[in-house]
Amino acid sequence: MFGIKEVKAHCDIPCKIYDPATAQIATLSVIRLLDLINEVGDSVVSATDTAKIVRLTDQKETHAASVKHDITTIWGDYLKEPQIEAFPEVHELVHTIMQQASKCKQSIARENGDHLLASVNRFAEIFWITKGFETQMVVAPYPPALGVIQPILTSA
Repeated sequence: MFGIKEVKAHCDIPCKIYDPATAQIATLSVIRLLDLINEVGDSVVSATDTAKIVRLTDQKETHAASVKHDITTIWGDYLKEPQIEAFPEVHELVHTIMQQASKCKQSIARENGDHLLASVNRFAEIFWITKGFETQMVVAPYPPALGVIQPILTSA
């Protein structure tokens, strides 16, 4: 119909724009949503409380799915043989992140979010090291105010 004979595709996002920060922010969002859900607790007594739980749960699920997408995109498109040889644990780490994100979707236990953040931070650390950056742990300036791994950048 259009006369297209061949189509080629490359990465999911433009080359060299990979950044695990999106997965870290999504993970922090999951943890914050878990906290908010647990603040409502078992005392749901009104339609308003029920609606709030439904909205929070929907967003928790969305952000957990985003973590999985962001991590697998970097794992599948960016990580190649040299990075995998330097960090052979990366395949198991990605699998762990997938399982931990699923646990965050399946329950409201805060510790699942904490475990997910630790794994995503390790993934971020590996990523930045493969890019030639040293890393540091900084505390996010918003709730839940937890540590995230970032590259140490130079000023312009």
